[in-house]
Amino acid sequence: MYGLIGYPLGHSFSAQYFTEKFLREGLDECYKLFPIKDINSLSELVDGNKTLNGLNVTIPYKQAVIPFLDKISGDASEIGAVNVIRISRSKSAAKTHLSGYNTDWKGFIESLEPMLHPHVKKALILGSGGASKAVVYGLKKRGIKPLIVSRSKNSGDMTYDDIDKTIMSEHLLIVNTTPLGMFPETEAYPDIPYNFLTPDHICYDLIYNPEQTEFMRKSAAMGAEVKNGLEMLHIQAELSWKIWNAHSE
Repeated sequence: MYGLIGYPLGHSFSAQYFTEKFLREGLDECYKLFPIKDINSLSELVDGNKTLNGLNVTIPYKQAVIPFLDKISGDASEIGAVNVIRISRSKSAAKTHLSGYNTDWKGFIESLEPMLHPHVKKALILGSGGASKAVVYGLKKRGIKPLIVSRSKNSGDMTYDDIDKTIMSEHLLIVNTTPLGMFPETEAYPDIPYNFLTPDHICYDLIYNPEQTEFMRKSAAMGAEVKNGLEMLHIQAELSWKIWNAHSE
């Protein structure tokens, strides 16, 4: 058994994706949603489900889960966020070993790559949570300079009030890593000056439910190229599957 932890999980397509994968490939596996209200209940969840071999991690636990892990990968450590947990058990299932990984950054970069042009040198990253950290890590590896926008300057490089025409014109990639606009609150959107967007801009939303967010709609209305996070979900899900089924750490 595999699953997803986070709260709430009404927006997630992960269970649907893996269920269809298992049916398509003839695998006798299952994937469940575990909407836990408190990360402290992780140990109880793992101990209470002896056939649970792996978990994905989503909002709001990508950073909070780290102290509960026995080991984390180098990139997850550098990012400071985990979205995949591999659960190894002793033969008696009395002892468990939790290893944390991050596949978000690879999923994001692989999904973004076909849209990138040589003139994209800088990016505005909306949000400063666990998903934001993975995006920043991936962009730096790709040679694109990220600027983090948050509600507070304590969390990011700048606030939304600081974004002006010059900032928008210099940052041709804008990535929404916040949950603003995610189902069921689909009318919400990040407060940026959309009127400064141009056809040279790429606006990428990590949200995939709904298929087109208000952020994407408002950006597309200004001619910007837009994309949601569904392909990123699929790529990181396949990377998760490889981690869960690897023969060794």
